[in-house]
Amino acid sequence: MKITDVYDIEVLQKIQDAFSDATGFAAVTVDEKGKPVTETSNFTPYCNAIRSDEKRRARCLYSDTVGSQQAIDTNAPMIYKCHAGLVDMGVPIVVNGEYVGGILAGQIRTEDPEEMDTLPSVTGKGHPGYGDPELEKLYTQTEKTDLEKVKAGAELLHTISNYLAERTMVEKMQEQLHKKNLQLMEEVKLRSEVEATLMEAELKALQAQINPHFLFNVLNTIGRLALLENAERTQEMIYSFADMLRYTLKKEDNHIVTILEEMDHAKNYLTIQKTRLGDRLEYELDIDPRTEGILCPFMIIQPFVENALNHAIEPSSQLGKIAIRSRYENGNALITIEDNGVGMTQELIEKVLSGEYRSKGFKNTGIGINNADQRLQYCYGSEYRLKIESELTKGTKIIVRIPEDSSIGRK
Repeated sequence: MKITDVYDIEVLQKIQDAFSDATGFAAVTVDEKGKPVTETSNFTPYCNAIRSDEKRRARCLYSDTVGSQQAIDTNAPMIYKCHAGLVDMGVPIVVNGEYVGGILAGQIRTEDPEEMDTLPSVTGKGHPGYGDPELEKLYTQTEKTDLEKVKAGAELLHTISNYLAERTMVEKMQEQLHKKNLQLMEEVKLRSEVEATLMEAELKALQAQINPHFLFNVLNTIGRLALLENAERTQEMIYSFADMLRYTLKKEDNHIVTILEEMDHAKNYLTIQKTRLGDRLEYELDIDPRTEGILCPFMIIQPFVENALNHAIEPSSQLGKIAIRSRYENGNALITIEDNGVGMTQELIEKVLSGEYRSKGFKNTGIGINNADQRLQYCYGSEYRLKIESELTKGTKIIVRIPEDSSIGRK
C-alpha cells in the first residue's frame, strides 16, 4: 500500500499548509521511502540555506530518515533535535499495521535552551550554524516556542493524519461490503449475515462522518485565532479537536459507551463550533446524573448536533441556540437535542427517518439520522425508534430513548 492509495494529496497539502500557518511549524509529507509527496510548508530561511548545500542537505535527509524510523518503531510522534540544532518531529502514518509514510514538521527552537538538551539527538550533537556567521545569524532568527506546544502539535498531526487514513479505509471497506451484499442477497439463508455485515459497515461509516469541510473550518479558525490573540484559546481548541478525533478512533472496536462520554464528545464539538461561529451560537448541556452511566451506542448524539448546526444555525443570520438534555424516566434515559432553527414539515421528517431525504451539497446529514434510527431499533427494538418533533419556523427537537437495563443487541 502506498500513501497515494490512502490520501488525496491535494487535500493533504491543504491540511499541511493550514497546520503550518496555524502553528508556525514547517512541514512536509513523505512516502514510505522518505520521498516528499507534498510541497514544503513554511520552511525556515535557516533550513533552506542549509539545504542549498548538497552535503548538508544529505545530512538533513538522513536526520529526517532516522527520526521517521524511530517514530515508526514506536508508532507514535517522535520529537527530536536535528543535526542542525533545531527541534523537529516525525509523525508516522500507519494503516492496518503498515507504514505508508509520515509527516515531518518543526524547524523551531524552544524558549528554554535547556529543554532542547533533554531531547534525543538522532544524528549526534547538533551544530547550529556550522561555524558560518551567516548561518548562525539565520539560526538565531528561527522562531522560538514552548515544548508543550510542539508536543500538542505533534499529537494533533498524528490524530488528523491517522483519522483521514482510517476514513479512507472505511470507504474501501464499504465498497467491498457493498459487492458482498449484492452476492449474498441472492441466497435467502444468508440474509441475517448480510444485515449484520451492513450494520458494522454503517457504524464504521458513522465514525468517519466528521467531514473534511469541518476539518478545514477548524484548522482555518485555529490560524485566525493564532494571529489575533495569545495561544490559550488556540490551545483549547486544538485539545478539543484532538479529543474528538481521538474519541472516534479509540472506540473503533468498542461500540458501547456511556451517555456521559457521548455528552462530553458533543460538548467538544460545540466548543469548537462556538469558537468558529462566535456570538451566532449559544448552547446548553444539562445531564441528569442518574443517566450518566447508562450504556448507549457509540456516536448516537453527535450526528443530531451536527445536523442542527448545518441546517438550523449556519444558514440563518439570527442567533442560533442548541440545547442537549438528558433525564431519567420510567427506567429509560431520554436525551433531547433541540434547536431554534427553521423547523421541518411532517413530510420532511418522514423522509429523513426513512432514509429517502438527500440534502443538496456535501452535508448529507439525513443519512446520519436514518442510520441512528436504525441502530436504535437494531439495539433495543422498534419501540425505541427515534422521535422528531418540529414545526416550520419553530425549531426541531430530536428525542432519543435508551433503556437503563439492557444488553445491546437485536431484540
